[in-house]
Amino acid sequence: MSKLTRQQLIDLGCEKYFGNVDRKNMDDVLACCHDDCVVTIQTDHLSHTGIDAIRRMFENLFAGFEEIWHGDFEVTADEENQTVSMRFNVRLVDAKGQETRLSNCNFFYVEGGRFRRYYVFMSGENVLR
Repeated sequence: MSKLTRQQLIDLGCEKYFGNVDRKNMDDVLACCHDDCVVTIQTDHLSHTGIDAIRRMFENLFAGFEEIWHGDFEVTADEENQTVSMRFNVRLVDAKGQETRLSNCNFFYVEGGRFRRYYVFMSGENVLR
């Protein structure tokens, strides 16, 4: 597959990935990742390796929060190296109406149009266990 353009890299991160996380569309979220993708929550020294582990990570997130929102993206995309970095805000609301707000950064490494690996830097407690 040819390399993604700068705009395609941005769309992969903002819409195909985070947009589907917010809508809790599991299959569409996982379609952004290679089967052997590694997700590292760097601020918690925790990694999820492979699509099954990533699925469990999102099952826990989706079950834990009624509302999920990612936005206010500040994005840097490197077409040559197929990387995209994002600073963004997160708003999560659980079933009791309790709100969690985070300000995070993610660093995505893309191969063949999907994430090979990515790193998450979270401003608060890890919600991706």
